[in-house]
Amino acid sequence: MSKINNLTTEQLIETYSDIINQLKERGVIRTKNLIGDLGEYLAIEHFNKLPNKSNLNIAPPGTKNIDAISRNGERYSIKSTTGNITGVFYGLEDPGSEKKDTQKFEYVLVVMFSDNFKLDKILEIDWNLFLKHKKWHGSIKAWNLSITKALLSEAEIVYQR
Repeated sequence: MSKINNLTTEQLIETYSDIINQLKERGVIRTKNLIGDLGEYLAIEHFNKLPNKSNLNIAPPGTKNIDAISRNGERYSIKSTTGNITGVFYGLEDPGSEKKDTQKFEYVLVVMFSDNFKLDKILEIDWNLFLKHKKWHGSIKAWNLSITKALLSEAEIVYQR
């Protein structure tokens, strides 16, 4: 039996607060977007362990459209999800536009968590695959990715639990 089972609800909440504070001190969490920050941290940690990939570093605060940069200068957007839809991508052309999208990044890393927030998968999607699979979110007026069987079959799975 885990020690956590013996804690009162109040003690559990206090422990959660202590964990969040420790993650902030370690630089894992930087904002109030807990899932986004955890995803960025885990994506970079796992990616940097892969021998055939260029190491990633977190992008400077306020950098538009990207979250990490490789040693080779490749730009990465990192999106975390507990479901089948990512957060949105801004700065691209609206549907039906005659203009071609300006490339905002070379790759998207999609960090997929289980319902209990355990890391499940990390997908690597290049710009062209992103353009092929992006979906318009009309109420937000931005694009996102739906994690479909088709996308999963074409994306590179760089981590799977």
